[in-house]
This record gives sequence, structure tokens and C-alpha cells, in this order.
Amino acid sequence: MDDQYQYNTSEEKFVKDSHNKEIDLINRDPKSINEDVVKVDFEDVIAEPEGTHSMDGVWKFSYTTFTVSKYWCYRILSAIFGIPVALLWGFLFACISFCHIWAVVPCIKSCLIESQCISRIYSLCIQTFCEPFFEALGKIFSSVKVALRKEV
Repeated sequence: MDDQYQYNTSEEKFVKDSHNKEIDLINRDPKSINEDVVKVDFEDVIAEPEGTHSMDGVWKFSYTTFTVSKYWCYRILSAIFGIPVALLWGFLFACISFCHIWAVVPCIKSCLIESQCISRIYSLCIQTFCEPFFEALGKIFSSVKVALRKEV
């Protein structure tokens, strides 16, 4: 009885631990899914060609304004909308997982089972009707010889 209690306790602990995964606060894109997509710097957006330069102070202030506004705009938007959007994405992926587990995979398995049955019937029909017919045709025409001649 005591062993069973320890087993259930460790089982519950495992379930809890799988939902409380520790996240990395330093590397927030460990799989590099946004490597090329959202890495936009000032130089990627604004560039002055040779011979058309603004004043140095304007260029520096533009750089600072772009960088700081992008940084704070992202932080404010993520603070306001990050949790609700994460909730929506979590709900969406939960629905997709639910449909995949409870509808798509069983449907595919059902189709595979039915197609195996149909393929056996099809194979039986081919072996019963078509195979003897074409074998007989092969034997009939096996003595036919074709000769090609060039006519001048």
C-alpha cells in the first residue's frame, strides 16, 4: 500500500513537471524560427546613397529615434497584447491538436483499413479475370513473328 502511494505521488509530480517547463530568459529563440524574418535594423530600412546625405546630426537622431521607438513600441505592444495573443495561439493549437488526434488520424486509419480491403478485392478480380485472359492472349500471339523490311 505504501509503495502504491509513492508511485502515484511520483506520477503526479511527473505530470506537474511536464507543465512547468523552465524557460530560457536569455535565448528566447532557441530554434531560430525568427532568424531572418524580424531582424530589421536601421540600415536595413533607411539608407542614403552617395551624394545624397542629410546632416550628420539628423542622421544620428534618426538612427536613435528609429531604434528606441522600435524597441519601446515592441515592448509596449507585447505587454498589452502578448498574453491575450498567446492565449489565442494556445487555444488555436489546442484545437488543431484536438482535431488531429480525435478526427484526422482516425479518419486516415479508417481509410487505410478500407483501402486494404478494396485492394484485396481488386487484386482478386485481376487475378481471376484479367490475368487468365491476358495469359491466353500471350499464348495465342506468342507464335506471331514480325519481320521488318526496308523498301527502297
